[in-house]
Amino acid sequence: MEKKLWGGRFKESTNKLVEQFTESVSYDKRLAPFDIAGSVAHVRMLAKQGILSKEEADRIVEGLHKVLEEVESGKFEWKTELEDVHMNVEKRLTELVGPVGGKLHTGRSRNDQVATDVRLYVRHEIEEVLKLLKELRRAFLKQAEEHIDVVMPGYTHLQIAQPVLYSHHMLAYYHMFKRDEERFRDTLKRVNVSPLGSAALAGTSYPLDREFTAELLGFEGVTRNSMDAVSDRDFVAETIFNCAMVMMHLSRLSEELILWSTEEFGFIELPDAFCTGSSIMPQKKNPDVSELTRGKTGRVYGDLMAILTILKGLPLTYNRDLQEDKEPLFDALDTVKMALKVNALVVAGMKPKAERMREQARKGFSLATDLADYLAKKGMPFREAHRVVGELVAYCLDTGKELDQLTLEEFKRFSDLFGEDVLSLMSVEGSVNSRNVIGGTAREQVLKEIERIKSEESF
Repeated sequence: MEKKLWGGRFKESTNKLVEQFTESVSYDKRLAPFDIAGSVAHVRMLAKQGILSKEEADRIVEGLHKVLEEVESGKFEWKTELEDVHMNVEKRLTELVGPVGGKLHTGRSRNDQVATDVRLYVRHEIEEVLKLLKELRRAFLKQAEEHIDVVMPGYTHLQIAQPVLYSHHMLAYYHMFKRDEERFRDTLKRVNVSPLGSAALAGTSYPLDREFTAELLGFEGVTRNSMDAVSDRDFVAETIFNCAMVMMHLSRLSEELILWSTEEFGFIELPDAFCTGSSIMPQKKNPDVSELTRGKTGRVYGDLMAILTILKGLPLTYNRDLQEDKEPLFDALDTVKMALKVNALVVAGMKPKAERMREQARKGFSLATDLADYLAKKGMPFREAHRVVGELVAYCLDTGKELDQLTLEEFKRFSDLFGEDVLSLMSVEGSVNSRNVIGGTAREQVLKEIERIKSEESF
């Protein structure tokens, strides 16, 4: 009977079905570089504290580097019967350096080991996500700069509301994804603390230097409660939540791009390289990237629900349920990274149809609010102005006209406050540029916002 590394007290071999059910190496092997980095730091600390000799530590570190080379070259043989990435690495290390490899685990448990691995992995992945978020924001900023004067209809309730600048609309998405960056950066504060030294749950009697290990691994500090340290997966849930928020924002973008690229809207042309055709209808150009982004959002929501459900009933401290934290974490991060990459290219390559947008911006009585404000500025109470303009809209519906097609005489039928200047107000460009306040749609304000962003982001 081949004994497990933990099998001293067992008289029977583990059932093969149990091995299949409980193994995690099929997916947690991606943690190998982080597992090895944590082990190198741990053994360096053991030598510093005199728990291992320098010669023993050097031999173990050399062996760990060889294991890493095998992993990175694809030559490492992963064994399901060894359960997880940690046992696979330790077993191979012992094969390479002999019994001294067994000293690596001195003063450490798989509980604080895996918590460290996952923190190192999440830290690395968040840095990757931050880079991708910046590229996407750069694409929105470029769209805003290149199409600064394009006017389009703004919507509420998916009904035409008021004219806005396309550039202003693009910057709305910029700010969505800027908040996503801020959330990930804030999460990093809680990720970047070292649980090493907590051991199984109660620390260890060895004189470990936890701060030294944390410094070697680039952590900003150490956890302050060993029981919490080995059972805490808040940072995993928080990371997946952040991913879910990114996907929600990408899904909102996708919904608009899908609508805007239809014949009915006709606002944008999506790049051919990011669309697909139909197997039966030769004319079709389908926005599959946007549709799949919208669909994959539900998948990441599922990852979030999975981790919250895994954690909700766990007593302190470590429970094997926590093994199930990795698949939703890996899936959420993989999905959001790919979605960010492809959507940054879609946004960079799409082209607005300026004439169509402007044509639609003047429909739906989009200038009605400007008319109400016009009357209010002339002294009419706004609620009265609202009623008068509502009657004007009803008149237009009866006569088949838009507001910008009315004569001065027609305006005066509804209020003597209307003067010649009302006719010059009736343009989508005038409407857009009248909202010249911070955060408003006026060209001047959008340009200021673009310059502010460029100075802050180093775009």
